[in-house]
Amino acid sequence: MDNKRLVVTSTPHTRSTETVESIMRHVLIALAPAAVMSVYYFGLRALLLIVLTVASCVAFELGFEKIAGKPVTILDGSAVVTGVLLAFNLPASSPFWMPVVGSLFAIVVAKMLFGGLGQNFINPALAGRAFLMAAYTPKMAGSWTAPVRNPFSIDAVASSTPLILMKEEGFVPAAQDILNAFVGNTAGCIGETCAIALILGGIYLLWKKVITWHIPFAYIATVYALSTILGRYGIMTGDGLFEILSGGVMLGAIFMATDYTTSPVTDTGKLVMGIGCGTLTVLIRNYGGYPEGVSYSILILNLFVPLLDKYLRPRVFGKDLPKKGEAAK
Repeated sequence: MDNKRLVVTSTPHTRSTETVESIMRHVLIALAPAAVMSVYYFGLRALLLIVLTVASCVAFELGFEKIAGKPVTILDGSAVVTGVLLAFNLPASSPFWMPVVGSLFAIVVAKMLFGGLGQNFINPALAGRAFLMAAYTPKMAGSWTAPVRNPFSIDAVASSTPLILMKEEGFVPAAQDILNAFVGNTAGCIGETCAIALILGGIYLLWKKVITWHIPFAYIATVYALSTILGRYGIMTGDGLFEILSGGVMLGAIFMATDYTTSPVTDTGKLVMGIGCGTLTVLIRNYGGYPEGVSYSILILNLFVPLLDKYLRPRVFGKDLPKKGEAAK
């Protein structure tokens, strides 16, 4: 026997053809329908925000790696995905300097300073959004526009989101409002309004096995159930369907809470995270100061992922447990 051909390695011996590049490509394909609908509803300004945010994220990651003397990783597509997701979380009325500032925080502070892709402990895109919300609240939470349904338009008409109307004005959604939320004909962040486009993207990711059903299902089901029970106007007065179709629930549950680095590795942990995110989302929406709670709920649960991975590990079989006073075998 030729001993040079004998290779001994530790388990597991599972191989996968997926790479970071291929996974990011699948995510971008899944995000494409929502991107197209954002341009359809909010016009050319939405496209400019997406392009500017993506370019800023790539530029900041490249610049940091050059300055720090690290290998250049912009071709893996992760910075592009972060840029698209951050842009999706911006109002159409956002000034063009805002995506640049958000990208700087998302890439440099939330990602690269912790070691880059795979080392960050919170979702970079959501971190960028949270920073913008804290630093420029009036522009992020008080400047919404109605859909223009013209891809070539750069005009904007002021409007309130359904979540703001429910929180501040006692709005009760009708059947037409539910339909508008489903197809995206409503005010909101440019990438979160069209629920059907996001659902189609989620189905694609499930088909390609980029994500599993655990977090999206647990998240959406929890928001539906708790929103129905803990209604905004009393117990059992809520409209769970309208709540899951409005705001960032679909975008957060499908594309952000499922981020590999900042989500649990076990199926049980994923279910717990989904339930936790859904619970916090409803509590913030109903009882908090903000009309929306998706971003903060995911960021908070990101902090608990190490604990979920530690305490929800599968049982190890085939190992003798030590008796009291004895060492493990």
